[in-house]
Amino acid sequence: MTRTIHEQVAKYLTDVHSIEVQALAQMRRAPDIAGDERLAAIFRDHERETERHEQLVRRRLETLDVKPSLLKDLLAKVTGEGMVLFARSQPDTPGKLVAHAFSYEHMELAAYELLIRVAERAGDAPTVELGRRIRAEEQRMGERLAERFDVAVEASLRDVAPADLGAQVNKYLADAHAIEAQAIGLLSKAEKISGDPQLDEPYAEHLEESREHQRLVGERLRARGGEPTAVKDAAMRLGALNWGLFFASQPDTPAKLAGFAFAFEHLEIAGYELLARVAERDNDDETVDLAQRIAAQERTAAARIASNWDGAAEASLRDLGVAAPAR
Repeated sequence: MTRTIHEQVAKYLTDVHSIEVQALAQMRRAPDIAGDERLAAIFRDHERETERHEQLVRRRLETLDVKPSLLKDLLAKVTGEGMVLFARSQPDTPGKLVAHAFSYEHMELAAYELLIRVAERAGDAPTVELGRRIRAEEQRMGERLAERFDVAVEASLRDVAPADLGAQVNKYLADAHAIEAQAIGLLSKAEKISGDPQLDEPYAEHLEESREHQRLVGERLRARGGEPTAVKDAAMRLGALNWGLFFASQPDTPAKLAGFAFAFEHLEIAGYELLARVAERDNDDETVDLAQRIAAQERTAAARIASNWDGAAEASLRDLGVAAPAR
C-alpha cells in the first residue's frame, strides 16, 4: 500500500481519535470501581482531559477534511468498556484497573510519539503542536498512576485477612508468570515483523530476559508452595499469537509493534510493582527483591523501545512507500 506523507498523518490522527474514544469509555467507568477516592479522583480528572483530547483530534481531522473512522471508534468504545468490565471481574479490581490504565496511558503516549514524528516529516506544524500537547498530559497521567501503586494495593487488600496474604502473593506471582508467557510469545514474533534490523535488537535481547524472568518467577512461586497456572499461561500465549497476526496484517507494522510493545512493558512494570508491594505486606523479602529487579529491567527495555521511535516511524513509512523528507 502506497500513501502520501499527508495521508499517513491523517491515518495516524484517525488512529489516535479511536484510542481517545476507547480511553474515554474507560475513564467514564473507572471511578465507580476504583475502590478508593484517591484513585477515583485522578480518573475523573483525566476523563475531562480525555474529552478535550478527543475534541482536539476531531477538530484537527475536520480541518484536514478527514472524518474519524466510525467503525474503529465503535470497536474502540466497546473494547474500552470491556477492559473496565475485566478489571471489575477480578478480586483485586483496584490493582488490575490501575495496572491496565498505566499500560494504556503508555500506549497513548507511544501513539502520539509516532504521530508527532510523521507530522514533522510532513511539515504539519499544527498536528505536531497538538501531539506534543496531548503527549505531555498522557505522560503526566501515567506518572500519577505510578504514584498511586501503594493506594491500589491498599484498596485491593482492604478486605484480605493477614493470614490470607500469602495466597495473594502466590496469585500475583502466577499472574506475572502468565504475563511473561505472553511477552515471550510476542517478542518471539517481533524479530520477524519489526521491519528493520536496528529495531530487532531490543526485542531479541528482551526475549532472553523475559525467558529468564519467567523462570525466576516460576522458581519463586514453587519455593512458596505454589504452581504456575497452566490455563492462564496458555491463554496468554494465545493472546500473543493473535497480536502477532494482527501486527503482521498492518501496513505500518514497525510502528504498531513498537507502540504495543512499549505499552506491554508498562503493564509488566505495573504488575511487578504491585507484586512487590503485596509481598512486602507478607514480609516476603525474596519476592520483593525479585519483583523490584525485574521491574527495573522492564523499565530499561521500555526505554530502549522508546529510543527507537524515529526508526519505527521511518520503517513504517518505508513499508508504505512514503518518501519521508529529511528533517
